[in-house]
Amino acid sequence: MTTKTPLLLAAVVLLFSIVAPAQSATDLAAFNGLAPVSALQNTTAGQAALAANYAVTGGIQTGKLRQPTLLPLAEQRQQALRDAAITGGDLAQLADGLGTALGAAYLAKAHYKDSSHFTNISPAVASLIAYANASTGGNSNAAKFFFANATSNGKIPVSDQARTILQRVHGVTDVFGKSYGFPAGSTGANPYGNSRPFQTEPTTATITGLDYFNVPTENTAYNRGPMMNLVASPSFPSGHTTYGYTGALLLAILVPERYQQMVARGAEYGNDRILMGSHYAMDVLAGRTLALYGLAHLLANDPAYVGQRLYGGTTPIMDFPAAIQRARADMAAALEAGCARSVQKCAREDKSRFKKPAADQTFYAVTQTYDLPVVFPQTAQSVEQVGVLAPEAGNLLTAAFPSLTLDQADQILTDTEGPGGGFLDNGSGFGVYSRLNLYAAAGKAAALAAATHSSAR
Repeated sequence: MTTKTPLLLAAVVLLFSIVAPAQSATDLAAFNGLAPVSALQNTTAGQAALAANYAVTGGIQTGKLRQPTLLPLAEQRQQALRDAAITGGDLAQLADGLGTALGAAYLAKAHYKDSSHFTNISPAVASLIAYANASTGGNSNAAKFFFANATSNGKIPVSDQARTILQRVHGVTDVFGKSYGFPAGSTGANPYGNSRPFQTEPTTATITGLDYFNVPTENTAYNRGPMMNLVASPSFPSGHTTYGYTGALLLAILVPERYQQMVARGAEYGNDRILMGSHYAMDVLAGRTLALYGLAHLLANDPAYVGQRLYGGTTPIMDFPAAIQRARADMAAALEAGCARSVQKCAREDKSRFKKPAADQTFYAVTQTYDLPVVFPQTAQSVEQVGVLAPEAGNLLTAAFPSLTLDQADQILTDTEGPGGGFLDNGSGFGVYSRLNLYAAAGKAAALAAATHSSAR
């Protein structure tokens, strides 16, 4: 199937708001979950986190702070330039996480012919991708303007219900602009608030090369235009990261043999936004958390998330797990036909940058917190019970490994939690998503599923 879309439609949908709808229940959930960022200036710990966010972001972008990236820095920067585009119609740019053999089989069926035309595996896969992207992407876009200047699109004020969220936590809008010396509307700043790193950092490394569509360009063209103009697009949270993790997790669930590698691909995609100079570390952490939270609620068939008329006229999905099953059947058939072997065998054929599990794990680990300091010591000093705070989170594993029970999956997520106490980890159900380590969790889930299958034979 071939679909025609206006130039980079998915990016436009995720990053900019042409029409400003009223805040939905899921928007309000996102605002509530992300609200701690707005109150960071109120405490010494919060101020330290804001300062570290600025320093870490600048250090990663310029290369002064070296990371164990999956590619050498120069090559990783080129990957970041390719990742500036969003292939939201079919997730083609994320498919390299499937490995050499399966990735090739995927792209044979689902690829962008140019920036306006793309193909997909099947209508079932296309529908799943579109609805998930519209759901999490819509929440991300709404949050951008909410935390920038408490509006729906930069100009239309949010509802009183939304505004009370900031009041309840004693939060302020434009926390990045105010903290980094570029308040909204000042010279060189975002007119709405939360100016981006390329606007606030003293220096930004230039990346020159080819974008995803093989067009010669540089990161400036994707930050300030003409390829993508982010000058007036608030920074927090990262819409690209929300898309990257949503798409990577969908592919992980549809091809569980590559779950860990796809999670690493999501981490890379988010990290590449820092390398581009487009986002802070906090933006990326928030985008990841928002994607995991939203996708878990979709998988749980939360009525606030399924069956909704979303931005862009996406066809509603009434039963998301059932949609996953239909898409998985189509995906398996397409990949096995393209690879000429079973998915299990082809999943092991990988010469890509994801071929070394130890390297994948090491890189993923550094993106868990970006070493930002603790803001909430009470959660840093305890293990948070996922089954109590966010029982639906286990669906992120059971959807891929259906032999597990939800209780087993939630316990795995608890056992593999990353460091706590981060700027979003305030003890809430949303906050615990910020410390989930899906790379480690998927390894344990796969092992338990295999053991269960073996004992049942």
